[in-house]
Amino acid sequence: MAKKKTTRPSGPSREIDALDRELLKLLAARAELAARDHEVGRDAAAKAVERNRGPLAGDAVAAVFREVVAACRTLAHTERIAYLGPEHTFSHIAAIEQFGAAAELVPVATIAAVFEEVERGTAAYGIVPMENSTDGRVSDTLECFSKASVSICGELPLTIHHCLVGSGERSQVRRVESKPQALSQCRNWLAKHLPQAECHPVASTADAAQRAASDPTVAAICSAQAATEYGLSMLAANIEDNKDNVTRFAVIGREMAKKTGNDKTALMLEISHEPGALADAMAVFKRNRLNMTWIESFPVAGSRGRYLFFIEFVGHATEARSKKAIGALEKKAQQLVVLGSYAHREPIG
Repeated sequence: MAKKKTTRPSGPSREIDALDRELLKLLAARAELAARDHEVGRDAAAKAVERNRGPLAGDAVAAVFREVVAACRTLAHTERIAYLGPEHTFSHIAAIEQFGAAAELVPVATIAAVFEEVERGTAAYGIVPMENSTDGRVSDTLECFSKASVSICGELPLTIHHCLVGSGERSQVRRVESKPQALSQCRNWLAKHLPQAECHPVASTADAAQRAASDPTVAAICSAQAATEYGLSMLAANIEDNKDNVTRFAVIGREMAKKTGNDKTALMLEISHEPGALADAMAVFKRNRLNMTWIESFPVAGSRGRYLFFIEFVGHATEARSKKAIGALEKKAQQLVVLGSYAHREPIG
C-alpha cells in the first residue's frame, strides 16, 4: 500500500506556518513567566499599541495582547472581575476591553454590588461607569466611593455608539426601550426620527434588546454586540446625539496602580462650609503646578449643607509635588481620601 503524501505548505504559506510555530513558542514562554508572577505584562496591551508601527491598527494589536494577557493570567490564578450586568451591556464591553474575554467576568445587579465584591475580596477587580461626556457624573458610583474602602487603579474611556435595533421594521416601532442614560443620550435623534414612539426606561440596554426580540413594535437602544446576540435587525446605527459620546469607566481594586509617568490621581475631600474655603483648597493645585482634570460636588447623604468634592489631577500620588499638595489639602479639609492613582488613557472605540 502506497504511503499517503503529506502536503507541505510552500511559499508565503510556509513562511506564515513557520511564524505561527514561533509565536506558539513565545506564547508558551510568556505563559510560564506569568504563571510564576501574575504581575508580568499587566500593561502589555497599552505598551504594544505605543510600539506598534503597523500594518495592524492599534485597536487590533490591543485586542490581541489583551487576550494573551487574560489567557496567561488563568495559569497563575483565576481573577474574578465584577461588572454591572447583564452581559452585552456597555459595562460588559468595557470589562472585555480592559481584561479580555478569557477573564472570569462576573455580572452583578448594581454598581454597589461591584464595590462589595471587590471590598470582600470575592472579585480581584471591578469596573464601574464614573462619568459620561453627555450626562455627566454617575451618582451611584460617586456615592459608593464615599462609603467603600477600594482604590481606583485604572480608567477606561469607552466611546459609546448607540444603535436602534428591533425584530420588525422601523415603521412598526411604537415604543423605544433602553436604560435612562441611553435614552437621554439619543433624545434629539428620537424626537426627530421617531416622534410617534413612546420612550420607556428599563434596567439595562440588554434587557431592552430582549424585549425588542419578542415584540416587533418595540425597538431597543443598545450596542451592536447586543443586537447580534439577540438576533435583532439594525434599524439605525450611531444614533447618539453627541458623536464624541464617551463613558469613562473606573477600574477598582484593593491597591492603587504603580507609577507609569503618565498618571492621574483622584481625591475625595470635604471642606468647611464657609466663604472662600473651596477657593483656598483649589489654590493648592495652582501653587504646586498640578493640573486638575475633573471636579464634582456630591451631597453627603442625610446631612443637609455638607458636600464631598471628587477631584482628579495629573500626577501620581507618590510623586513629590502630589505629596506636597495632598499634605496641604489635609490641613484645610475636614476629611480627605486618596481614591487612587492610575495611568491616563485615551478613549477607545
